[in-house]
Amino acid sequence: MKIISRGTSTLSKTSCSTGVSERGRIGHRSLRSRLRCAVPFSWRSAAAHGAAPQTRMSTRHAWRRAPQGVRGDRGSALLTVLWLSACLAAIAFSVSSSVRAETDRVEANSNGLRAYYLATGAVERGIMWMLWGEGYRNGDGSIRFWKYGAPRMNMSFPSGDAVVEMIPESAKLNINYARPEDLERVITAVSGDANRAHDITGAILDWRGGGDGSSQYDQYYFSISPTFRARHASFQEIEELLFVRGMTPELFYGNFVADSVGALYASGGLRDALSVWGSMGPFDVNAISPALMAAIGVRRKTAPFKNLGEVSGMGIPTGRMIVGGNVIWTLRSSARLKRPDGTPSEVVRTASATVKLLDPKGFTIPLHVLRWYDDAWSESAIQP
Repeated sequence: MKIISRGTSTLSKTSCSTGVSERGRIGHRSLRSRLRCAVPFSWRSAAAHGAAPQTRMSTRHAWRRAPQGVRGDRGSALLTVLWLSACLAAIAFSVSSSVRAETDRVEANSNGLRAYYLATGAVERGIMWMLWGEGYRNGDGSIRFWKYGAPRMNMSFPSGDAVVEMIPESAKLNINYARPEDLERVITAVSGDANRAHDITGAILDWRGGGDGSSQYDQYYFSISPTFRARHASFQEIEELLFVRGMTPELFYGNFVADSVGALYASGGLRDALSVWGSMGPFDVNAISPALMAAIGVRRKTAPFKNLGEVSGMGIPTGRMIVGGNVIWTLRSSARLKRPDGTPSEVVRTASATVKLLDPKGFTIPLHVLRWYDDAWSESAIQP
Protein backbone atom coordinates (compact mmCIF):
# COMPACT_ATOMS: atom_id res chain seq x y z
CA MET A 1 0.00 0.00 0.00
CA LYS A 2 1.44 3.43 -1.16
CA ILE A 3 1.42 6.19 1.40
CA ILE A 4 1.01 9.89 0.35
CA SER A 5 1.95 12.33 3.02
CA ARG A 6 1.49 16.11 3.23
CA GLY A 7 2.24 17.95 6.40
CA THR A 8 1.15 15.92 9.39
CA SER A 9 -1.77 14.19 7.64
CA THR A 10 -1.32 10.69 6.26
CA LEU A 11 -3.85 9.02 4.02
CA SER A 12 -3.85 5.76 2.24
CA LYS A 13 -4.96 5.44 -1.34
CA THR A 14 -7.49 2.87 -0.38
CA SER A 15 -8.79 4.80 2.58
CA CYS A 16 -9.25 8.03 0.58
CA SER A 17 -11.16 6.27 -2.11
CA THR A 18 -13.48 4.79 0.47
CA GLY A 19 -13.76 8.07 2.30
CA VAL A 20 -12.25 6.60 5.53
CA SER A 21 -8.88 7.66 6.98
CA GLU A 22 -6.76 5.90 9.51
CA ARG A 23 -7.69 8.52 12.02
CA GLY A 24 -11.26 8.46 10.88
CA ARG A 25 -11.55 4.96 12.25
CA ILE A 26 -10.98 6.30 15.65
CA GLY A 27 -12.71 9.71 15.36
CA HIS A 28 -14.05 12.36 13.00
CA ARG A 29 -12.04 13.40 10.01
CA SER A 30 -10.55 16.86 9.98
CA LEU A 31 -11.69 19.52 7.48
CA ARG A 32 -8.35 19.39 5.82
CA SER A 33 -8.54 15.68 5.17
CA ARG A 34 -12.04 16.11 3.73
CA LEU A 35 -10.83 18.69 1.19
CA ARG A 36 -7.85 16.53 0.35
CA CYS A 37 -10.03 13.56 -0.38
CA ALA A 38 -12.28 15.73 -2.57
CA VAL A 39 -9.37 16.55 -4.90
CA PRO A 40 -9.09 14.23 -7.95
CA PHE A 41 -6.41 11.59 -8.03
CA SER A 42 -4.49 13.36 -10.78
CA TRP A 43 -3.88 16.32 -8.44
CA ARG A 44 -2.71 14.10 -5.66
CA SER A 45 -0.38 12.27 -8.07
CA ALA A 46 1.12 15.59 -9.14
CA ALA A 47 1.62 16.54 -5.51
CA ALA A 48 3.28 13.21 -4.89
CA HIS A 49 5.82 13.97 -7.63
CA GLY A 50 6.66 17.35 -6.17
CA ALA A 51 4.65 19.51 -8.57
CA ALA A 52 3.05 22.66 -7.22
CA PRO A 53 -0.68 22.24 -6.74
CA GLN A 54 -2.98 24.43 -8.90
CA THR A 55 -5.58 26.61 -7.33
CA ARG A 56 -9.02 25.28 -8.14
CA MET A 57 -12.30 27.17 -7.87
CA SER A 58 -15.26 25.55 -6.36
CA THR A 59 -17.86 24.13 -8.71
CA ARG A 60 -20.36 26.67 -7.40
CA HIS A 61 -18.47 29.70 -8.92
CA ALA A 62 -16.84 28.09 -11.97
CA TRP A 63 -19.44 29.43 -14.42
CA ARG A 64 -18.92 33.08 -13.44
CA ARG A 65 -15.50 33.40 -15.00
CA ALA A 66 -14.43 32.00 -18.36
CA PRO A 67 -10.85 31.37 -19.44
CA GLN A 68 -8.98 34.34 -20.97
CA GLY A 69 -9.14 32.98 -24.54
CA VAL A 70 -12.90 32.44 -24.34
CA ARG A 71 -13.48 35.99 -23.09
CA GLY A 72 -11.52 37.42 -26.08
CA ASP A 73 -13.53 35.36 -28.54
CA ARG A 74 -16.77 36.63 -27.04
CA GLY A 75 -15.63 40.30 -27.36
CA SER A 76 -14.62 39.97 -31.01
CA ALA A 77 -17.91 38.26 -31.80
CA LEU A 78 -19.81 41.16 -30.23
CA LEU A 79 -17.86 43.71 -32.30
CA THR A 80 -18.54 41.70 -35.44
CA VAL A 81 -22.25 41.67 -34.72
CA LEU A 82 -22.25 45.44 -34.12
CA TRP A 83 -20.40 46.12 -37.40
CA LEU A 84 -22.77 43.85 -39.30
CA SER A 85 -25.74 45.66 -37.76
CA ALA A 86 -24.32 49.05 -38.78
CA CYS A 87 -23.70 47.82 -42.35
CA LEU A 88 -27.19 46.42 -42.63
CA ALA A 89 -28.65 49.69 -41.31
CA ALA A 90 -26.68 51.69 -43.90
CA ILE A 91 -27.82 49.37 -46.70
CA ALA A 92 -31.43 49.64 -45.54
CA PHE A 93 -31.20 53.46 -45.43
CA SER A 94 -29.70 53.59 -48.94
CA VAL A 95 -32.37 51.28 -50.34
CA SER A 96 -35.17 53.25 -48.68
CA SER A 97 -33.78 56.53 -50.08
CA SER A 98 -33.55 55.06 -53.58
CA VAL A 99 -37.09 53.69 -53.37
CA ARG A 100 -38.42 57.04 -52.18
CA ALA A 101 -36.61 58.93 -54.96
CA GLU A 102 -37.94 56.52 -57.59
CA THR A 103 -41.45 56.83 -56.14
CA ASP A 104 -41.28 60.64 -56.32
CA ARG A 105 -39.94 60.48 -59.88
CA VAL A 106 -42.71 58.14 -61.00
CA GLU A 107 -45.32 60.35 -59.35
CA ALA A 108 -43.92 63.48 -61.04
CA ASN A 109 -43.91 61.76 -64.45
CA SER A 110 -47.44 60.52 -63.89
CA ASN A 111 -48.69 63.98 -62.93
CA GLY A 112 -46.93 65.54 -65.91
CA LEU A 113 -48.53 63.02 -68.27
CA ARG A 114 -51.96 63.69 -66.76
CA ALA A 115 -51.48 67.45 -67.17
CA TYR A 116 -50.33 66.98 -70.77
CA TYR A 117 -53.45 65.02 -71.71
CA LEU A 118 -55.52 67.60 -69.88
CA ALA A 119 -53.99 70.36 -72.03
CA THR A 120 -54.42 68.46 -75.29
CA GLY A 121 -57.99 67.57 -74.35
CA ALA A 122 -58.71 71.23 -73.66
CA VAL A 123 -57.44 72.14 -77.15
CA GLU A 124 -59.69 69.53 -78.76
CA ARG A 125 -62.65 70.69 -76.68
CA GLY A 126 -61.93 74.27 -77.72
CA ILE A 127 -62.00 73.22 -81.37
CA MET A 128 -65.40 71.60 -80.84
CA TRP A 129 -66.73 74.71 -79.11
CA MET A 130 -65.56 76.79 -82.07
CA LEU A 131 -67.42 74.50 -84.47
CA TRP A 132 -70.58 74.71 -82.37
CA GLY A 133 -70.28 78.48 -82.30
CA GLU A 134 -73.22 80.38 -80.90
CA GLY A 135 -75.79 77.75 -81.77
CA TYR A 136 -76.02 76.39 -78.21
CA ARG A 137 -77.46 78.69 -75.57
CA ASN A 138 -78.43 78.52 -71.92
CA GLY A 139 -81.94 78.92 -70.59
CA ASP A 140 -81.48 82.68 -70.16
CA GLY A 141 -80.41 83.06 -73.80
CA SER A 142 -76.69 83.48 -73.12
CA ILE A 143 -74.17 81.62 -75.26
CA ARG A 144 -73.35 78.29 -73.67
CA PHE A 145 -69.90 77.49 -75.01
CA TRP A 146 -68.03 80.13 -76.99
CA LYS A 147 -68.85 83.51 -78.37
CA TYR A 148 -67.08 84.54 -81.54
CA GLY A 149 -64.31 86.94 -80.69
CA ALA A 150 -63.93 85.86 -77.05
CA PRO A 151 -60.20 85.99 -76.19
CA ARG A 152 -60.16 82.79 -74.11
CA MET A 153 -62.11 79.78 -72.90
CA ASN A 154 -62.10 78.69 -69.27
CA MET A 155 -62.59 74.95 -68.76
CA SER A 156 -62.90 72.90 -65.60
CA PHE A 157 -62.22 69.18 -65.33
CA PRO A 158 -62.38 66.81 -62.33
CA SER A 159 -58.58 66.59 -62.25
CA GLY A 160 -57.72 70.21 -63.06
CA ASP A 161 -58.49 73.44 -64.86
CA ALA A 162 -57.44 74.72 -68.28
CA VAL A 163 -57.34 78.10 -70.00
CA VAL A 164 -57.50 78.11 -73.81
CA GLU A 165 -56.37 81.32 -75.50
CA MET A 166 -57.98 82.14 -78.83
CA ILE A 167 -55.46 83.95 -81.05
CA PRO A 168 -56.53 84.79 -84.60
CA GLU A 169 -53.64 84.60 -87.05
CA SER A 170 -55.16 87.37 -89.15
CA ALA A 171 -54.50 89.71 -86.24
CA LYS A 172 -50.74 89.24 -86.84
CA LEU A 173 -48.44 90.73 -89.43
CA ASN A 174 -47.43 88.44 -92.26
CA ILE A 175 -43.66 88.02 -91.98
CA ASN A 176 -43.22 87.10 -95.66
CA TYR A 177 -44.94 90.17 -97.10
CA ALA A 178 -44.51 92.80 -94.39
CA ARG A 179 -42.81 96.02 -95.35
CA PRO A 180 -39.41 96.71 -93.78
CA GLU A 181 -40.70 99.73 -91.87
CA ASP A 182 -43.57 97.71 -90.38
CA LEU A 183 -41.22 94.94 -89.35
CA GLU A 184 -38.83 97.38 -87.74
CA ARG A 185 -41.61 99.11 -85.80
CA VAL A 186 -42.98 95.82 -84.51
CA ILE A 187 -39.54 94.54 -83.43
CA THR A 188 -38.79 97.90 -81.78
CA ALA A 189 -42.06 97.69 -79.83
CA VAL A 190 -41.16 94.20 -78.58
CA SER A 191 -37.43 94.66 -77.90
CA GLY A 192 -37.38 98.33 -76.94
CA ASP A 193 -34.12 98.80 -78.85
CA ALA A 194 -34.30 100.57 -82.23
CA ASN A 195 -30.74 99.66 -83.26
CA ARG A 196 -31.29 95.99 -82.49
CA ALA A 197 -34.61 96.08 -84.34
CA HIS A 198 -32.87 97.54 -87.41
CA ASP A 199 -30.29 94.71 -87.44
CA ILE A 200 -32.90 91.97 -87.02
CA THR A 201 -35.05 93.49 -89.75
CA GLY A 202 -32.10 93.33 -92.14
CA ALA A 203 -31.52 89.68 -91.21
CA ILE A 204 -35.21 88.85 -91.87
CA LEU A 205 -35.11 90.53 -95.27
CA ASP A 206 -31.94 88.60 -96.14
CA TRP A 207 -33.47 85.29 -94.98
CA ARG A 208 -36.68 85.64 -97.01
CA GLY A 209 -34.97 87.23 -100.06
CA GLY A 210 -32.69 85.80 -102.69
CA GLY A 211 -28.95 85.51 -102.20
CA ASP A 212 -25.83 83.72 -103.35
CA GLY A 213 -24.51 82.88 -99.86
CA SER A 214 -21.95 85.69 -99.74
CA SER A 215 -23.75 88.24 -97.56
CA GLN A 216 -22.58 89.20 -94.10
CA TYR A 217 -25.46 87.19 -92.62
CA ASP A 218 -24.43 84.07 -94.55
CA GLN A 219 -20.86 84.46 -93.31
CA TYR A 220 -22.20 84.61 -89.77
CA TYR A 221 -24.24 81.41 -90.21
CA PHE A 222 -21.14 79.65 -91.58
CA SER A 223 -19.02 80.76 -88.61
CA ILE A 224 -21.21 79.42 -85.78
CA SER A 225 -21.56 75.82 -84.65
CA PRO A 226 -23.43 74.01 -86.04
CA THR A 227 -23.28 75.81 -89.35
CA PHE A 228 -26.30 76.11 -91.62
CA ARG A 229 -27.47 77.94 -94.71
CA ALA A 230 -30.12 80.62 -94.81
CA ARG A 231 -33.23 79.66 -96.75
CA HIS A 232 -33.26 82.76 -98.94
CA ALA A 233 -36.93 81.98 -99.46
CA SER A 234 -40.22 82.59 -97.71
CA PHE A 235 -40.65 81.50 -94.10
CA GLN A 236 -42.53 78.21 -93.94
CA GLU A 237 -42.79 78.17 -90.12
CA ILE A 238 -42.58 81.12 -87.78
CA GLU A 239 -40.05 79.13 -85.68
CA GLU A 240 -37.50 79.74 -88.45
CA LEU A 241 -37.23 83.22 -87.00
CA LEU A 242 -35.15 81.72 -84.17
CA PHE A 243 -32.31 81.05 -86.67
CA VAL A 244 -32.11 84.63 -87.83
CA ARG A 245 -29.07 86.56 -86.61
CA GLY A 246 -29.81 88.65 -83.54
CA MET A 247 -32.92 86.70 -82.51
CA THR A 248 -33.17 85.26 -78.97
CA PRO A 249 -35.75 82.98 -77.31
CA GLU A 250 -36.76 85.82 -74.97
CA LEU A 251 -37.48 88.08 -77.92
CA PHE A 252 -39.35 85.36 -79.78
CA TYR A 253 -41.45 83.86 -76.96
CA GLY A 254 -41.71 86.89 -74.70
CA ASN A 255 -40.22 87.80 -71.36
CA PHE A 256 -40.91 89.54 -68.08
CA VAL A 257 -40.02 93.23 -67.92
CA ALA A 258 -40.16 95.76 -65.10
CA ASP A 259 -42.45 98.74 -65.11
CA SER A 260 -41.71 102.20 -63.69
CA VAL A 261 -42.13 101.03 -60.08
CA GLY A 262 -40.09 97.84 -60.53
CA ALA A 263 -43.01 95.38 -60.75
CA LEU A 264 -42.62 92.60 -63.32
CA TYR A 265 -45.22 91.96 -65.96
CA ALA A 266 -45.34 89.54 -68.90
CA SER A 267 -44.49 90.99 -72.27
CA GLY A 268 -45.44 89.12 -75.44
CA GLY A 269 -42.91 88.07 -78.03
CA LEU A 270 -42.66 88.26 -81.79
CA ARG A 271 -44.54 85.00 -82.22
CA ASP A 272 -47.67 86.88 -81.05
CA ALA A 273 -47.14 89.67 -83.59
CA LEU A 274 -45.75 87.87 -86.67
CA SER A 275 -47.03 84.82 -88.52
CA VAL A 276 -46.67 82.98 -91.81
CA TRP A 277 -50.49 82.99 -92.00
CA GLY A 278 -50.76 86.62 -90.96
CA SER A 279 -52.35 89.50 -92.78
CA MET A 280 -51.19 92.70 -94.36
CA GLY A 281 -54.36 94.33 -93.15
CA PRO A 282 -56.97 94.96 -92.17
CA PHE A 283 -56.30 93.54 -88.69
CA ASP A 284 -58.90 92.54 -86.13
CA VAL A 285 -58.88 95.46 -83.75
CA ASN A 286 -60.04 93.28 -80.83
CA ALA A 287 -57.40 90.55 -81.25
CA ILE A 288 -54.36 92.46 -82.47
CA SER A 289 -51.23 92.09 -80.35
CA PRO A 290 -49.97 95.06 -78.28
CA ALA A 291 -46.73 95.23 -80.31
CA LEU A 292 -48.60 95.40 -83.61
CA MET A 293 -51.00 97.97 -82.17
CA ALA A 294 -48.06 100.16 -81.21
CA ALA A 295 -46.55 99.68 -84.66
CA ILE A 296 -49.63 100.95 -86.51
CA GLY A 297 -50.63 103.48 -83.84
CA VAL A 298 -53.76 101.85 -82.43
CA ARG A 299 -55.03 102.09 -78.86
CA ARG A 300 -57.40 99.48 -77.54
CA LYS A 301 -60.06 100.24 -74.99
CA THR A 302 -61.09 97.91 -72.19
CA ALA A 303 -64.31 96.69 -73.79
CA PRO A 304 -64.14 95.07 -77.26
CA PHE A 305 -65.17 97.06 -80.31
CA LYS A 306 -68.50 96.04 -81.82
CA ASN A 307 -68.15 97.83 -85.15
CA LEU A 308 -65.85 100.16 -87.04
CA GLY A 309 -67.98 103.14 -86.00
CA GLU A 310 -66.68 102.77 -82.45
CA VAL A 311 -63.15 102.48 -83.83
CA SER A 312 -63.40 105.71 -85.82
CA GLY A 313 -65.09 107.42 -82.89
CA MET A 314 -61.90 107.02 -80.86
CA GLY A 315 -59.81 108.63 -83.59
CA ILE A 316 -58.27 105.35 -84.75
CA PRO A 317 -57.65 105.10 -88.49
CA THR A 318 -59.88 102.37 -89.86
CA GLY A 319 -58.02 101.78 -93.10
CA ARG A 320 -56.10 98.84 -91.61
CA MET A 321 -58.69 97.76 -89.01
CA ILE A 322 -61.55 95.27 -89.06
CA VAL A 323 -63.87 93.74 -86.47
CA GLY A 324 -63.95 89.94 -86.79
CA GLY A 325 -63.40 88.16 -90.07
CA ASN A 326 -60.85 85.68 -88.72
CA VAL A 327 -60.47 82.29 -90.38
CA ILE A 328 -57.18 80.86 -89.03
CA TRP A 329 -56.92 80.57 -85.24
CA THR A 330 -54.29 79.42 -82.77
CA LEU A 331 -55.70 77.70 -79.68
CA ARG A 332 -53.11 77.70 -76.89
CA SER A 333 -54.01 75.71 -73.79
CA SER A 334 -52.46 75.81 -70.31
CA ALA A 335 -53.66 73.02 -68.00
CA ARG A 336 -52.94 72.81 -64.27
CA LEU A 337 -53.74 69.85 -62.04
CA LYS A 338 -55.66 70.11 -58.78
CA ARG A 339 -54.46 68.92 -55.40
CA PRO A 340 -56.70 66.65 -53.31
CA ASP A 341 -57.94 69.70 -51.41
CA GLY A 342 -58.95 71.43 -54.65
CA THR A 343 -56.15 74.04 -54.78
CA PRO A 344 -54.08 74.40 -57.99
CA SER A 345 -50.82 72.46 -57.99
CA GLU A 346 -47.49 73.41 -59.53
CA VAL A 347 -47.83 70.75 -62.26
CA VAL A 348 -48.76 72.52 -65.51
CA ARG A 349 -48.44 71.58 -69.18
CA THR A 350 -49.23 73.47 -72.38
CA ALA A 351 -50.33 72.52 -75.87
CA SER A 352 -51.33 74.45 -78.94
CA ALA A 353 -52.92 73.97 -82.36
CA THR A 354 -53.30 76.25 -85.37
CA VAL A 355 -56.54 75.48 -87.19
CA LYS A 356 -58.35 76.82 -90.23
CA LEU A 357 -62.13 77.08 -90.21
CA LEU A 358 -63.74 75.99 -93.45
CA ASP A 359 -67.21 76.51 -94.81
CA PRO A 360 -69.42 73.87 -93.15
CA LYS A 361 -71.69 73.80 -96.20
CA GLY A 362 -68.97 72.62 -98.56
CA PHE A 363 -66.82 70.39 -96.31
CA THR A 364 -67.69 67.29 -94.31
CA ILE A 365 -65.10 68.24 -91.71
CA PRO A 366 -65.25 72.05 -91.55
CA LEU A 367 -61.85 72.38 -89.93
CA HIS A 368 -58.25 71.71 -90.90
CA VAL A 369 -55.37 71.47 -88.40
CA LEU A 370 -52.40 73.35 -89.84
CA ARG A 371 -49.94 72.89 -86.99
CA TRP A 372 -49.84 71.12 -83.62
CA TYR A 373 -47.52 71.99 -80.71
CA ASP A 374 -47.01 69.63 -77.76
CA ASP A 375 -45.38 72.43 -75.80
CA ALA A 376 -46.35 76.08 -76.22
CA TRP A 377 -45.38 78.28 -73.28
CA SER A 378 -48.03 80.80 -72.26
CA GLU A 379 -48.41 83.50 -69.63
CA SER A 380 -51.34 81.49 -68.26
CA ALA A 381 -48.83 78.82 -67.16
CA ILE A 382 -47.64 81.09 -64.35
CA GLN A 383 -48.65 79.97 -60.87
CA PRO A 384 -51.79 81.90 -59.85
